Amino acid sequence: MDIEAANRDYKRPLHEAASMGHRDCVGYLLDRGVAVDCLKKSDWTPLMMACTRKNLEVIQDLVEHGANPLLKNKDGWNSFHIASREGNPLILQYLLTVCPDAWKTESKIRRTPLHTAAMHGCLEAVKVLLTRCQYEPDCKDSCGVTPFMDAIQCGHIDVARLLLTKHKACSSAEDSLGAQALHRAAVTGQNEAIQFLVSDLGIDVDVRAATTGLTALHYAAKLLDSDLHLTWTVRVKLTYEIAVGLSYLHFKGRAHRYGSSSLILGC
Repeated sequence: MDIEAANRDYKRPLHEAASMGHRDCVGYLLDRGVAVDCLKKSDWTPLMMACTRKNLEVIQDLVEHGANPLLKNKDGWNSFHIASREGNPLILQYLLTVCPDAWKTESKIRRTPLHTAAMHGCLEAVKVLLTRCQYEPDCKDSCGVTPFMDAIQCGHIDVARLLLTKHKACSSAEDSLGAQALHRAAVTGQNEAIQFLVSDLGIDVDVRAATTGLTALHYAAKLLDSDLHLTWTVRVKLTYEIAVGLSYLHFKGRAHRYGSSSLILGC
């Protein structure tokens, strides 16, 4: 029997065993000399697959048999980046111990493991990254998004607080379109995040995106979907005009034409 046989996705038995966390099978295959860094479709290694399952023992076995944590898949993610998405701090600590430079990686769209951990709300993982890695406070991906923006637009306020206090992130940094975290939170309907930015951090609720001239309220009304009810607990200027002469009421009217639900204002 060929223990290196691949299926239509080029997955070999070691990929399958690693992805399912079957340590005995992984050990059996490694002891028989299978290629530890074999690639399946999209250039995933068995170590990358293991990092999606949070199985530290399998990861250790693969690394001890020569698996390279620095290899990247087609999207530019290495094993450390994948582990950051899953959020297990012990796995991150281990990978940094055996490969101290594993954190120095970006995806093809310039996203770092810190972006990914913040986006997925992995608080303990973010703590490890801030303690053991040297990421710039406001490192930006190809769209100009910072880890703080990722945390805010996904509603992870605990992560956002940590980035502010421990990493000195800028709460008013702008993405490539001039939008701040407040605008991005309005787009995704993150009520608590908006309240945190405005009430706790003192962000001006009427601040306009540098490129579009839109306020957060314009973004919320323009992109409202049928299930979104955004409650604003701060005073907002409803007729605040932007450069092209469109107010919130214009955008709200447009949103309703596409079947959008009402925007609840607590002013």
